[in-house]
Amino acid sequence: MRDLGAGFGYLVKGQRWAAGHGRSLGVGLLPGLITLVLYAGALVGLAYGADDLVGWATPFADGWSSPWLGLFRGFLTALVFVLGLFLAVISFTAVTLLVGQPFYEKLSADVDRAESGGEAPESGLSLARELWISARDSLRILVRVACYGVLLFGLGFIPVIGQSVIPAIGFCVTGFFLTEELTAVALQRRGMELRPRLTLLRSRRLLVLGFGVPLALAFVVPLVAVFLMPGAVAGATLMVRDLLGETEARPDDEEQPDAPGRAAGQGGDGGATVVQ
Repeated sequence: MRDLGAGFGYLVKGQRWAAGHGRSLGVGLLPGLITLVLYAGALVGLAYGADDLVGWATPFADGWSSPWLGLFRGFLTALVFVLGLFLAVISFTAVTLLVGQPFYEKLSADVDRAESGGEAPESGLSLARELWISARDSLRILVRVACYGVLLFGLGFIPVIGQSVIPAIGFCVTGFFLTEELTAVALQRRGMELRPRLTLLRSRRLLVLGFGVPLALAFVVPLVAVFLMPGAVAGATLMVRDLLGETEARPDDEEQPDAPGRAAGQGGDGGATVVQ
């Protein structure tokens, strides 16, 4: 359970780092603001059109008597909007990182330099190549998320569990993949592909969930995602450094993760929620 607290600690440290570097914070806000405007329009459109979509998809219920027709379609409309919000939370990070790739690459590199005394790993790839890799990997992640979303949407019809356990699992899935997108900024600069990145994160699932789940919950609140993105990238970079053993653990620091051998997949915490 210590990893849960350590993951949240990286999120807090990242926000502190961004707040202490005003110029990096200011530049890091721009991509999020652009993406927010696009997503706000999409969610407003979904809110207005979800009931029509549900009505079109359930013609068999047209003859149902009141109040069952209203309750049934109202419940499905709410589920459609929740699913859209679920996908928006995940894809917001991916799209924002894609829009702000140069800005977040620089922010992540600044964190590395500050922590290592002036050195930062570089991929050696052109900006166009980095954008292509980022877009390709984000699409792969979104496909995974969409599969989980459809599964959780279906499970949401189960009485009691569908209204309690399933939403909690949904936030765990969201938190895991949010963390993957954010750590990808630092890991891509180190030449790590998507599959090894997922393996690395699965080796410390509780650490990842401790970082990602609070962030996913915060991202549900309008505008919060925009202001937390720079600090989230900074915190994810700090977490990557410890996962790869680039930061030496201090005996008096209770939030430091274990040695790099464990980060490679040896003896990670159980209780996994997310699988590939």
